[in-house]
Amino acid sequence: MSGTGTSALDARALVALLQDRGFGPFTGVPCSFLGPVISHLEAEHPQQYVIAANEGEAVALAAGARLAGRKPVVILQNSGLGNSVNPLTSLCHTLRLPVLLLVTWRGRPGRPDEPQHELMGRITPELLTAMGIRNELLPTDPAALGGMLDTAVEHMAVTGLPFALVVPKGAIAPYAGGRSARRGDAHLMKRAEAIAHVVGAMDPKTLLVATTGKTARELERDWDRPENLYVVGSMGCASSVALGVAMHAEGRRVAVLDGDGAALMRLEAMTTIGHQRDTDLCHVLLDNEAYESTGSQPTVSAGVDFCAIAAACGYRRTYDVSAGDAVREAVRHAQEAGGTHLIRVRIAPGSDPGLGRPAFPPPASAARFMEAVAR
Repeated sequence: MSGTGTSALDARALVALLQDRGFGPFTGVPCSFLGPVISHLEAEHPQQYVIAANEGEAVALAAGARLAGRKPVVILQNSGLGNSVNPLTSLCHTLRLPVLLLVTWRGRPGRPDEPQHELMGRITPELLTAMGIRNELLPTDPAALGGMLDTAVEHMAVTGLPFALVVPKGAIAPYAGGRSARRGDAHLMKRAEAIAHVVGAMDPKTLLVATTGKTARELERDWDRPENLYVVGSMGCASSVALGVAMHAEGRRVAVLDGDGAALMRLEAMTTIGHQRDTDLCHVLLDNEAYESTGSQPTVSAGVDFCAIAAACGYRRTYDVSAGDAVREAVRHAQEAGGTHLIRVRIAPGSDPGLGRPAFPPPASAARFMEAVAR
């Protein structure tokens, strides 16, 4: 993999170069490395950007756009390559539907990053190559990038296969335009306060699983205990992890702190949770309508009735709340009644800018949690 240029690339310039060569529409899941590009698209080309719930869906949407004669671009964090392997290998490769990928390079060897990115960062280029996807480091010099895009167009035309531009940290300059940020209702509490109400109302011995990102970080900072499991990475999997614990930790109450972006990414988990309706699991979904950990890009949760979905999937009861007293009452009722319950808590975006990274190494957190389960 090669690349040229040392200064950061302007998001407008990147999108303009892509559009000059006929690329578009754009779809994907946010990553902070490409946050400026997403912000630019949202602000200045909103009809050309589709928010996808997960990376596999984004690739499938792009494949459909390609079938309709477009030249789509998929935006994803390299951790999301796991979600996209199947559609890239069994859809795009099989039908010869070339799409352009902008893949960020979290966990690049030699560059400090979070533990969940270490393995994928080490294998990102090799994984793309193993899938038959030519990959090159994103040039940050506009002239060099233009030449690389011409190479990508030719490669895709000749092979019928995807082409990936790998985007390292700092390759894209901050976006200075007027991005329309999600504004929370003034009366809504923030996530840390909602977590406090949940923890304060639940049985002290509850086994509590927290989704990746700021939810786990705030829970650890404010309410660390052996019965907490901080899921690091694997976005969308926390509710399934919690269900697995609940099904096999006999006699223990289990709860999960989920997020709207995470729940949307693995919405199928609710079908299995609902099917196991007699399992003692309190599913708390903290909904701020944003991917806050990657820069507060919007999710589509404002138009989703999570409670109706949960009810249709078989959950015993659902709650849609926003006030602290209502949160505490819902948690207490769910734990007293038993079975699967969904509590959607509408919260405001925003968190402490000084919020640190998890202090516990992930293996230590998991080992401590397993000891707590066994007690």
